Amino acid sequence: MKTGIHPEYYKTTVHCACGHEFETGSTVKEINIEICSQCHPFFTGKQKLVDSAGRVERFKKKYAKFNKASPDTKTED
Repeated sequence: MKTGIHPEYYKTTVHCACGHEFETGSTVKEINIEICSQCHPFFTGKQKLVDSAGRVERFKKKYAKFNKASPDTKTED
């Protein structure tokens, strides 16, 4: 490896908005993040499905006519 071309490597403290802190290695001395594995919904299992602006109802209303129009469609072999 060439000398003098690589950045400095530090023992870094990562600070999350939830208050969780952990150490890792990086070229930056401190890292501030908004979400980590301790507070992310995917890892915690506390994910809430938010139906913003009635998206599910609009979807069901939009495609309800297709369910009513073809309840007894048969395929020929």
